[in-house]
Formats: sequence, structure tokens, C-alpha cells
Amino acid sequence: MSYGVFADFYDGLTLNVDYARRASYIAVLFAKLGHNMGLTLDLACGTGSLTLELAKMGVDVYGVDGSEEMLSVASEKAFEQNIDTLFLCQKMQELDLYGTIDTCVCSLDSINHLTDRDDVRKTFAKVSLFMNKGGYFLFDVNTVYKHEKVLADNTFVYDTDDVFCVWQNSLRENNTVDIDLTFFIPDGEVYSRYDESFSERAYTTDELTEMLNEAGFEVQAVYGDMGFFPPKEKDERIVFVAKKI
Repeated sequence: MSYGVFADFYDGLTLNVDYARRASYIAVLFAKLGHNMGLTLDLACGTGSLTLELAKMGVDVYGVDGSEEMLSVASEKAFEQNIDTLFLCQKMQELDLYGTIDTCVCSLDSINHLTDRDDVRKTFAKVSLFMNKGGYFLFDVNTVYKHEKVLADNTFVYDTDDVFCVWQNSLRENNTVDIDLTFFIPDGEVYSRYDESFSERAYTTDELTEMLNEAGFEVQAVYGDMGFFPPKEKDERIVFVAKKI
């Protein structure tokens, strides 16, 4: 999906995400591996929050996302923070870079937005194609547990000064959750309504490992989110660390 009006309010609705801490976690993880991040791609970078935090840490990073609206916000933030970085508008499964990369990060369940296994395979293959041998691909995903027990058929409400958002989920086959967003945006004494929809699919660890292997990666570790220990049964997000072989 392109994320129309959602792009305008994405940052305000994800204030719980500590991007600086996530960037530090990534840096520490690669330091533990003895890996120099080198030229780094932030895949499905959204509004560029993680991209910019990595850039502030001195990482040579650029971002790719399939949404022009999201990238417009990212570019504006980069300009405001006086950070010179590149943003490209491309779908993950159609990645076409100008050269090779040493590291790829893909955060906040972006892989889950690929509800077709073939699109996941294509994405992994594209990342592998443009990655130097010995490079690393780090991404996180929502777990099957989260889709079945947390998102499921539940409804969530977000009320901020800028928007009132109703988030409705519908769980269907293949651990896929259909998500309907309704935004009510204040305009004086009245509200304007906007609706957007998308889906996310949860894949098992075995499924993702198999697809990574097919693309020429070897899984080095699977961690609980923001940690360095194996996932627990009720973890809602897990991190994959894969090496190009």
C-alpha cells in the first residue's frame, strides 16, 4: 500500500517506538559480530526515523520505501535535521540499487506486510543480489503468537491532538490480519474522515529460515526483540540476523 493519510500521522501514532534505542541496539549487535556496517540500506524505511538515527551515529545509510507519502515525510525530516541522506521509492520485492551494500536493516514488521510468500522470496533474493559476500541482513517480524493472540480480531483506538484513529483487525487464514484504519481529523468544529486498509502476515521461524537459505543467506541468530537471547513463546516480535554466504 502507499500509505496516504497514514503517512501524515504515522510518527504521532508510533511515539512508543524508541528509534534511537533501536539504532543503538543494531550498532551493538553488529559490534558483537565484528561486522563493520559499511554502506547500509534501511529497507522499508517509512518516514525515515531509523535511517536518520543511524546517520547520526555515523553510519553511511540510505533508505528505500514503496510509499511516496512516507518518503516525503522522511525527506522533510532529514532537511529539518540537516542530514544529507538518500531516499529511494521502490517496493521491497522490486529492489534495484545502483551498487552493492554491506548491511541491510528492515525494521518494525515491514516483512509482515508481504502477505504473499513469493514476495518475501523475491525480497530476500533482491537483498542478496545487491549485498556483498559476508554482509548482514537484519530484520524483525511480528510473530504468529502476536497475530493470533494480540492483533487477532481486536480493535484499538488512538486519540491524539491531531487525529482520532480507530484500528480494526480481522484474523484470517495463513496467520494474516486484515487491518482497517479510520482517521477522524479535526478541522475547526468538524471532523474529516479518511479510511485506509492493509494486511500483515506472520511467518514461522522455519519458513523465514528456509526462504533466507534459498536466497543465499545463513541465519546466524534469532533473538527476542531488542535482545540477545533466543525468543520466548509469547514474544510479539523477533529479530533475524542473516549472513550472505
